[in-house]
Amino acid sequence: MQWMIAILTAVLQVLVPWAAKRSQPTAEDAAPQDELRKRLRDKIRKTWKVPLLLLAAMLLVSGCGARTVYVPGGDPVRLRETVRGVKVWVMGADGQPVAGKMDIPEGWYALPVPGNPN
Repeated sequence: MQWMIAILTAVLQVLVPWAAKRSQPTAEDAAPQDELRKRLRDKIRKTWKVPLLLLAAMLLVSGCGARTVYVPGGDPVRLRETVRGVKVWVMGADGQPVAGKMDIPEGWYALPVPGNPN
């Protein structure tokens, strides 16, 4: 077992200094390449300008992730949450519609009256 540790130690004594020397920056690594950087930046801007604008437009049009379901006219829908302060028409004592306000509780159905244009 000791001979294995001795071999491993000898290999590491050679590899660690070699790796440390290779990882140090050289003069070539530190030289600024402003022209290359400018050309690459311009190429990226030209390539990605239109797709980024399209992506931004799609995100704005999507409505912030709100899901919309189309319900054909005349179909009843069931409310998922209570709707407060809804302006409603109710029938008065004389049988005439009267304007009012009410809270419509969750679970109630909303549907149009057949033949009513409103």
